[in-house]
Amino acid sequence: MAQIKSEMAGTLLEYRVKVGDSVASGQEVAVLESMKMEVPLVSHASGEVSRLAKEPNDFVDEGEVVIELK
Repeated sequence: MAQIKSEMAGTLLEYRVKVGDSVASGQEVAVLESMKMEVPLVSHASGEVSRLAKEPNDFVDEGEVVIELK
């Protein structure tokens, strides 16, 4: 199982994937807002989305798991 973690603290604006979707390495999977900028969250692994760990508008800390892949 791979985990996609936030590289910075911010608010989760939206997911670009849903549970069951296939994800490729380098694919944009979510968007965070940090310091009034929209920042894409990119997967560093390939797999199938098994869990979305946060809800849109939730605050995410740096290093916190946002998506799990199987």
